[in-house]
Amino acid sequence: MSVDFLIAVLITVVGASTPILFAGLGELVTEKSGVLNLGVEGMMLVGAVAGFATVDLTGNPWLAVVVAAAAGALVPMVFAVLTLSLSANQVATGFALTIFGTGLSTLMGKSFTGHGIKAFTTIFPDWLANDRIGKVLFSYSPLVYFSFIMVGLVWWFLNRTRAGLILRAVGENDLSAHSIGYSVTGVRYAAVAFGGAMAGIGGAAFPLVLTPLWAEGLTGGRGWIAIALVVFAGWKPGRLLAGAYFFGLLGTLELYAKASGTVFTALLPSEGWAALPYLATIVALAIISASKAGGGNAPACLGKPFIPST
Repeated sequence: MSVDFLIAVLITVVGASTPILFAGLGELVTEKSGVLNLGVEGMMLVGAVAGFATVDLTGNPWLAVVVAAAAGALVPMVFAVLTLSLSANQVATGFALTIFGTGLSTLMGKSFTGHGIKAFTTIFPDWLANDRIGKVLFSYSPLVYFSFIMVGLVWWFLNRTRAGLILRAVGENDLSAHSIGYSVTGVRYAAVAFGGAMAGIGGAAFPLVLTPLWAEGLTGGRGWIAIALVVFAGWKPGRLLAGAYFFGLLGTLELYAKASGTVFTALLPSEGWAALPYLATIVALAIISASKAGGGNAPACLGKPFIPST
């Protein structure tokens, strides 16, 4: 394999990993508060269509990111009311949110089918972004660099701030947090909104970074992969970054297997490469179901309704 081929693969992996990383970070914070939201795929699709529509109508990709985040944060408020205020089952409501988001994105996206938009371009000079070696670091969309910043910010928030400590306390022991005066429901509403905003940005990354055309089901199940990724990462942002790039690599290998065949298909048929990320997702979801706490590092109150004694 040539150096140019390896560079092309690396650049493709970075782009493919970015939506999963955004959605995974949002879900990690949500789950750290004790809420299991399985509606990530639906929120990503709503963010994708909101971002695409904004760019198509205004030509401003930065505004599209803001609108996608707002749409992504607004949609799961229905989930939050049902599960946090009315104590509905979080798993069933999360599935319903995915169905709702999928249907809403399909309905909203009909008028944009076949439209092309101007996606993000690199923020660095052309001579640097197009250099044979320099493009490995400087040829990406601003959203790629923003995703790295968000990994650091989420880690810092959870481990170095009072608000992050409160959020983790709510996820580990909601009754104790409530007894010392913290608003468990309020913290969880905020976490769900943040998770939705990040999923919305992750969805918007598809048209803004990867494919500047609208198509139904644009996210291709990446929301489910993001949920699995949180489990694989042990609810740790640093591991989440590595896991997102692992799943991005699997998706990239699938593309190259279909495009070039030979070496890749000799190891595994192209259908096998396509199935690998989803097989890993099924394994992770099985771990959540089989383990009472969803894994050794899972928040103790994950998925459990908060019912205060007083």
